[in-house]
Amino acid sequence: MAALRDDTGDATPEDTPYQSLYRRFRPSTFAEVKGQDHVVLALRNAVRDGRVAHAYLFSGPRGTGKTSTARILAKALNCTDLHEGEPCGQCSSCTEIAKGTSLDVHELDAASNNGVDAMRDLVSRAALGTPGRQKVYIVDEVHMLSTAASNALLKTLEEPPAHVIFVLATTDPQKVLPTIRSRTQHYEFRLLGADTLGELLKQVRRDAHLEVPDEALDVAVRRGRGSARDALSVLDQAAASDTVEDDLPELDEIVEALAERDAGRALVAVAHLTSAGFSPQQLTGDLIDVLRQGFLAMVAPEVVGVVVTERETIGEVTERLGLPALVRAVEVLGRAQAGMRDALDPRVSLEVALVRLAHPEADESPEAMLVRIEHLERRQGVASAPLAAPVTPTTPVGATTPVGATDLPTSGATSARKTLGAVRRESAPPIPAPASAPAGVPQGASEPIPEAPNPRLANQPAPAAAGPVSAAGFPTRDQLVQAWGDHILGRLRPKAKALFQAGRFVGVENGKAVFGLPNEIHCRRCEDIRGDIEPALSEYFGQPVVLSLVVESVAVERVDDPPRPGAGSPTGPDRSIPSTDATPATPDDEDTSDLSSFDDAEPASIVTVDNSAEARVLEAFPGAEEIR
Repeated sequence: MAALRDDTGDATPEDTPYQSLYRRFRPSTFAEVKGQDHVVLALRNAVRDGRVAHAYLFSGPRGTGKTSTARILAKALNCTDLHEGEPCGQCSSCTEIAKGTSLDVHELDAASNNGVDAMRDLVSRAALGTPGRQKVYIVDEVHMLSTAASNALLKTLEEPPAHVIFVLATTDPQKVLPTIRSRTQHYEFRLLGADTLGELLKQVRRDAHLEVPDEALDVAVRRGRGSARDALSVLDQAAASDTVEDDLPELDEIVEALAERDAGRALVAVAHLTSAGFSPQQLTGDLIDVLRQGFLAMVAPEVVGVVVTERETIGEVTERLGLPALVRAVEVLGRAQAGMRDALDPRVSLEVALVRLAHPEADESPEAMLVRIEHLERRQGVASAPLAAPVTPTTPVGATTPVGATDLPTSGATSARKTLGAVRRESAPPIPAPASAPAGVPQGASEPIPEAPNPRLANQPAPAAAGPVSAAGFPTRDQLVQAWGDHILGRLRPKAKALFQAGRFVGVENGKAVFGLPNEIHCRRCEDIRGDIEPALSEYFGQPVVLSLVVESVAVERVDDPPRPGAGSPTGPDRSIPSTDATPATPDDEDTSDLSSFDDAEPASIVTVDNSAEARVLEAFPGAEEIR
C-alpha cells in the first residue's frame, strides 16, 4: 500500500499555513486512490497504452475521489517521466498541477457557473494551445448546468480538438442529459468500506503524527458513512479538540429499550437527546442507520458498514430483537421520518413510532402481527420457522399464548390459524367466570339450566344442557355465546349469517358445542354449510371446535336468555309467526342475494321473527291477548 503524500512538501510549519487533513492528504497518484480499483485500473491502462478517450464522466457520492482522480489523470497525460501509467509527481508539469497553477488544467464549478455564457466562454477557449501535450477541462457538478449550457457543450464534447480532454464529475448522473452521457465513458465511484476507511485513517494518523485514540477513528468511520473527505474532517475535528465524543451517546439506549420492549425508557432517551440539541429528524435517521446495520449483520455480515470492534455489540442487540422486529423498525421509522416534513411537532412522530415498536399490540399492521407471532414463539421456546409450521399450543383459553392442546394431526394452514387466533386475543382480557358457581361445577363452566317442556321436541333428541366441561380447556357455553355475538357471526358470509342467526348455543356436551335451531328443515339447511362455522370457531378459540346441530323451538325461551323480539311469553300463547320471506336484513347485513337459492317448495325452511308493532306490544305485556 502506497503511503499518502503530504502536499506541504519541505516547507517548515512556520512558513506553511495550516491545511485540513483532506486537503493535505489528497491522493496524488493512481496507487493512492482508495476503494476505486475498478476505475484506477482502467485509467492507468488507458494512459499506458495511449487509448485515452476524449471525454469521461465520473459519478458517485461526495468525498469518494472523483475530482482527485481527474487531476491525477491530467498529471499522467502531461507527465514527462511516466511509469506504467503512473505520473512521477516530480516533473514541472506534475508540480504545477498539484499547486493548481498549470495552464494545462482548467476546472469549472458548474454549480456556480451554470449559465450558457460560462459554457460558451469555455468552448471558445478549448481550441487554444497550451504548454503541455493535453489540455484537460474538469467540470464539477455537471448536472447543475442549465439546458442551454448543456446544449452549448454538446458539439464540442462530441468532436473536441485533438489535444483536449473533458472530465465531467457529478453526484447525480441521472440529471445529466442523456446526449451528454452517451458521448462520454462513464465510471462510477463507490463509497469506501468500513475496513478500507479505517485503514486510511490509521495511515493518516501515522503520517500526520496525530495523538488521537482508536475510539476517535471508530467515530470518524461511522460518521464518515463511506466518504473519505467526511471521515478526514471528523478526524481533524477530534485532533483539534483532544476529545472523543460520539455524536449520539444515548442512541444505544434507545435500541436497548426496543429490545426490552420498554417504551418509557426509549422516550426518556429521546427527551435527553432532544434537550441536548439533537433534532428528531437527525435522531430518526441515525437510528435507522443503526438498525439497518443490525439486520445486515444477521442477513449479510460481510456488507456491514461498521468497524470490526462494533460488529459484536450490534450482533448481540439484533439477536435479541429478531429479524422481523428489525425490518419492521426500519420501515416504521422510515415512514415516521417521511411524515416529519409536514408534522407540526416532528418529535411526536418519533415518539409514536417508538411506542409502536415497543408495543406491537398497539399496531394493527400485518408486520406487527408477525412480530407478535415471533415473540410468542420465542416465549414458548420454539425456533423461528415459516408460518405454515405446526404449532402445538398448551395454555388455557384467555391466556396470552396460543391455547388448546390436541393430539390430532393438523395441517400447516390450521396451525397458522391457531397462532393468529392466539395473537388476536393476546391483549384481550380473559372471559370472566361466574361469580359464584355451585358445588361440583368447575370454575368457568356454566350451571345446568332446566328446559321448558315443548311438544314440538317430543320426537327430537333433547338439547344438551350447559354443564361441566369434559374436555380440558374447551370453551364453555358462555364463552361460545359471547364470541358468537361479538366476533364470529358478523364476519360470516351472507348466506351462513342469514341461516345461523336464527339459532343459538344451548350447551356443551361430549366435547361438542350444541347449537339449537328452530325446526328440522332449518337444521338440515344449516348442516349443509356447517363447514363454514366450525373453522371460524376453531380459529377464534385456537383449537378444534365441533358443532352439534339440534332442533329447538324459537317460541320457547331459556330462563337465562333475554326474550327474543316477537317471541311469546312463557305463560302466554306462542305467537311466533312463520314466514316465507327471507330473514329481515340488519343494518350491518346489506347483501342477502345468496338467499335466492333457497327452495320455495318448503315455506317453513326459514323461520323469522315477527317484529311488528302488535308483536312488540304483546311482548311488553306478558299474558295479554289480542282482540280483533
